[in-house]
Amino acid sequence: MKTKLTLEMEQTLYYYCREAGATAVEEVTMPDDQGIVDTLSYQELPDKSVEWRCYELKVTKSDFHSHAKLSFVGHYNYFVLPLKLYQEIKDEIPAKIGVLLYRPFDAALIATASEPPVTPGYLTVARPPRHQALQVPESELLTRFIASQGREVFKAKQMATGLKQYSTERLYEELKKRHLHYDVYNPDHNFYDQFVAATEETAVTALQSELDALALENVQLQQRLKGSSE
Repeated sequence: MKTKLTLEMEQTLYYYCREAGATAVEEVTMPDDQGIVDTLSYQELPDKSVEWRCYELKVTKSDFHSHAKLSFVGHYNYFVLPLKLYQEIKDEIPAKIGVLLYRPFDAALIATASEPPVTPGYLTVARPPRHQALQVPESELLTRFIASQGREVFKAKQMATGLKQYSTERLYEELKKRHLHYDVYNPDHNFYDQFVAATEETAVTALQSELDALALENVQLQQRLKGSSE
């Protein structure tokens, strides 16, 4: 599971790439046991050449020292780090690898902003990367980049579909699971009670709408009858 800080950094990096004119996608699996790139960006330059950048997000020293393969296979490669972690491990970062520092926005300032920012923080360049030749064939990068984009589109479509994608039987099973945590003294905390209350409210609203429509039809009918008798 990703930590809250990792998710914040990931979101900020995504918009950072977009503002630079690049297209980014997370968690792209590389070929030939080259690992998984945390974030891979693609950008077409004015001369029609393509530039690939790889970003590895680290939030703790143990995370930085983990045995997970660093997939620095792009033209330019970066660590994305919180400032505190960077200060602890900056001497261990290879010279050719760039560094982006993540800083969260001040919560008090966000609360008073007329237009809250779209990201929880911002990135600054602590060290630029050095250019290198691609470590995997560009055709492989493009294929896997597109596949990862397709995965994200599918996830977005699932979110948009919501509960409609599940059968009634599946939803019933999930409701039964939540019965184990039923709090008889606090109905507001129980999903089932909330569901029943919402259902009843919907039913009452539907009945009221139907009654209002019937009343309107009755008035219109009486007016027509009155008009025809005069």
